[in-house]
Amino acid sequence: MQAVRTIGLDIARSVFQVHGDDAAGNVLIRRQIKRRYVLAFFQKLPPCVVGIEACATSHHWSRQLQAIGHTVRLMPPAYVKPYLKRQKNDAADAEAICEAVTRPSMRFVETKTPEQQSCLMLHRTRHLFIRQQTAEINSIRAHLAEFGIVARVGRQGVEDLLDVVADPKETRVPEVARACVAALGIQLRMLKTQILEFDRRIMAGASRNGRSARSCS
Repeated sequence: MQAVRTIGLDIARSVFQVHGDDAAGNVLIRRQIKRRYVLAFFQKLPPCVVGIEACATSHHWSRQLQAIGHTVRLMPPAYVKPYLKRQKNDAADAEAICEAVTRPSMRFVETKTPEQQSCLMLHRTRHLFIRQQTAEINSIRAHLAEFGIVARVGRQGVEDLLDVVADPKETRVPEVARACVAALGIQLRMLKTQILEFDRRIMAGASRNGRSARSCS
């Protein structure tokens, strides 16, 4: 184990695959490790280069392994794929990662900090909510169109449709349909509120970053 120079780590939900080579490319390690034992395993190794595909949880593991002295290099999966020599499985993936990370022409992904990942999560969640908001609006319009009730395009048009549903004197909408559309309206308004809150957070973050940049100039 003292001669291990490069490790390819194929991360997974519960069982990880490790492939380790020495400086001459001889295989020294080829084994599976349960998630809870990964850090303990790497703590016993001398500092070496660890290659990981840039995918879900890879930035977390990169930070963890760097904290105990290893050099971690994240690579886009598409760049690792050409080094796969045999049928795809965890062992073959780890071997391909181990080879790819040594290539001088390989491009690496910078490890994100927790703060950077939080910011990325904020934008992705906002984008998800916007897609859900669009789906809710389309559902409301489509459902009410089945009863001949339509409204102008735009945000106000949807509000007009919800006002129709909320009117107890409106006889065109059966009670079951009224309850369904009303529930969609509640969800739509909750989504709008959450999107506005995310917009506020994004603007506040941009403002802080702007002030920091100006203070350093």
